[in-house]
Amino acid sequence: MPDSPSPTLVPDELLRYARHLTLGEIGMAGQQKLKASRVLLVGAGGLGSPAALYLAAAGVGTLGVVDSDVVDLSNLQRQVLHDTAAIGQAKTISASRRIAALNPNVHVESFAERLTSQNARRIVRAFDIVVDGSDNFPTRYLVNDSCVFEKKPLVYGSILRFEGQLSIFGAPGGPCYRCLFSEPPPADLVPSCADAGVLGVLPGVIGTLQALEAIKWIVGIGESTVGRLVVFDALRMRFRDIAVRRDPGCAVCGDHPVITELIDYEAFCGVADLGTSVADAEIRTAELVRSLAEADPPFLLDVREPWEFAIAHLANSQLIPLNTLPARLAEIPRHRALVTVCHSGGRSLAARDLLLRAGFPRVRSLAGGVDAWAKDVDPAMRRY
Repeated sequence: MPDSPSPTLVPDELLRYARHLTLGEIGMAGQQKLKASRVLLVGAGGLGSPAALYLAAAGVGTLGVVDSDVVDLSNLQRQVLHDTAAIGQAKTISASRRIAALNPNVHVESFAERLTSQNARRIVRAFDIVVDGSDNFPTRYLVNDSCVFEKKPLVYGSILRFEGQLSIFGAPGGPCYRCLFSEPPPADLVPSCADAGVLGVLPGVIGTLQALEAIKWIVGIGESTVGRLVVFDALRMRFRDIAVRRDPGCAVCGDHPVITELIDYEAFCGVADLGTSVADAEIRTAELVRSLAEADPPFLLDVREPWEFAIAHLANSQLIPLNTLPARLAEIPRHRALVTVCHSGGRSLAARDLLLRAGFPRVRSLAGGVDAWAKDVDPAMRRY
């Protein structure tokens, strides 16, 4: 943490933080460090929700919140920063309202925008420590590289199904995210939480631990997770540590870095521009609208689960869940162009590959799935 004048705690704060002040490891000096600190939250979703609440309750002076999304009903199973009344509202607005209600002494700086290679370093530079609550690989690599370049510690967390991970990257002499994961997995190999699901309590556990690590770092107490990847198995209620060392050959933080400025992270992670290199694999919503209006429209094959189909689906689409698709190929017309559909595009790409291997000649996947269709074409469609 940079040295700066310790702010004075007003009487209300002395009472609010009384339980901290009685802890010798924190005390007045530690609480003043918290009040002087500036913490950036990347994402106000599952991980960012508990992190924001506990950092605000602990007395962090300034919380930055970066999120371009709006609150959706399906968020509320795990994103406890928001409530039913906030559905349809920008997450940054909902987060600011909730944080102010919890602790009006905390100043919130909202960034209702996507973190990109154009704005990331500018935003990260203004804070002391970054808590990453992102849910996709391009943003994780972007945040990591920005923190390395700006010399800011990064509290990393990730969740999927029943497992979570936690570490601190970018500390002086310690590893960065790329030291552990030098390259992203294939874009279609790791499902998103939307496709694979996530236990609602899990981000509460990992996000709270992220807040804990940030508080310890700011105050300067305890043993951090620098050099360790903590893996939590919720079903077995087990934590285990994996040692992570700085890689001298790391492309970003190594002895001779080859990446010295922010890059195109979607291309790096294989999430290509939908209008160029994946044109043969995916169809965008606007093009599908035009195709459906033609005399010979494509056959819409929805490969989600029945409960998802019941929430929302494209008109005239046929449901065949992905896990039953190999046994039901005879139900699919071979003479028509096919468009596979899922929630956000991952399963539909897998279905496309399966159908191509089975000899179907014209198959494309709906880019972004029904979620993109609801955003771009049918705002009345229920999202989840």
